[in-house]
Amino acid sequence: MGLFDKHLAYRDAYKAIQDAGADPFKVRFDAVHSPTEGVVDGRPTILLGTNNYLGLTFDEQAIAASVKAVQERGTGTTGSRIANGSFEAHVELEQELAKFYGRKHAMVFTTGYQANLGVLSTLVGRGDHLILDADSHASIYDASRLGQAEVIRFRHNDPEDLAKRLRRLGDAPGERLIVVEGVYSMIGDVAPLKEIAAVKRELGGYLLVDEAHSMGVLGATGRGLAEAAGVEEDVDFIVGTFSKSLGAIGGFCVSNMDDFDVMRVVCRPYMFTASLPPAVVASTITALRRMIEQPQLRDRLNHNAKRLYDGLTSLGFHTGPTASPVVATTMPDQERAIAMWNALLHAGVYLNLALPPATPDSRPLLRASVSAAHTDEQIDAVLKTFAEIGAALGVIEPLKRARA
Repeated sequence: MGLFDKHLAYRDAYKAIQDAGADPFKVRFDAVHSPTEGVVDGRPTILLGTNNYLGLTFDEQAIAASVKAVQERGTGTTGSRIANGSFEAHVELEQELAKFYGRKHAMVFTTGYQANLGVLSTLVGRGDHLILDADSHASIYDASRLGQAEVIRFRHNDPEDLAKRLRRLGDAPGERLIVVEGVYSMIGDVAPLKEIAAVKRELGGYLLVDEAHSMGVLGATGRGLAEAAGVEEDVDFIVGTFSKSLGAIGGFCVSNMDDFDVMRVVCRPYMFTASLPPAVVASTITALRRMIEQPQLRDRLNHNAKRLYDGLTSLGFHTGPTASPVVATTMPDQERAIAMWNALLHAGVYLNLALPPATPDSRPLLRASVSAAHTDEQIDAVLKTFAEIGAALGVIEPLKRARA
């Protein structure tokens, strides 16, 4: 027996994917010219799988702030905030986030994954109950293992099933924390948050919403699904990330709960991880302000998302239930999913290949993430390429090409 023997099935599955000509880990960008354009293997490529929702990775003000921070503060903090202290920009970012969300408290983590890992494992533990949407992100499930709370899963986007499972708990001791996401990252569907909040009000517990893919995307000011659904008062904790709409890396949690700051001395993933480097904090603060100042970015993003979603649907592709910046196309089988992903890449369209067991319903997906920076011409070019390759592989009827 060897250390990796328990992973042999995954090794064999990965090798089969490689043998079929697909290996997302080997995609190398020779250059990235903008939020929507790069070069892969010498080919100009439209970037359609980057989660760069507002296109702020190339924002001139954010870049300038990042460069200035490197010059003045160096490349890193070389330790956690509890050990090495906080830079003034860490505190400023937390204050800006709390103000943006209208909450008393904000806490910044080094990654979005770490934010879920730290917050969930600290809020509930042994003897408590963590009630999760079945399609929750891997970071949420990993947090459940670290925290050791009883994990109860309810059917995806099913408030009635959530209510049923809460009623089964009855008067059982322990806290109850309900966790859902704003926009789910695989197929881009949106949680029925108004109904879930009503269940929470009726049956009790706390509610945490992961707005990683909905911050900057939904809501009148971009605060996410809780704002869009009008239930911010019912949401006790919001977790999010800087690696999507804000074009950087990092995570956060905001809340109005009293004693929230005790998290800083009991949350192990926060205490024992080096803090965000000055350049990232500076660009994130600037990107947050730019997002607030430019609501037209959100309007443009949603226009682009609808253009791509409606176009793929009209061509005959099997898309998700709603138009959102995550536009997923379900493939009939793994062979054609791999073939189509490869053909799209060679034709100059980069997006994400998602295969079981990473997909919600065990079917392969081609996952696109739209940006406000995409032009109508780029989206139309993508649709034309999808139509040609989809017809050639028998994913859609050739007849559909005339509708592109």
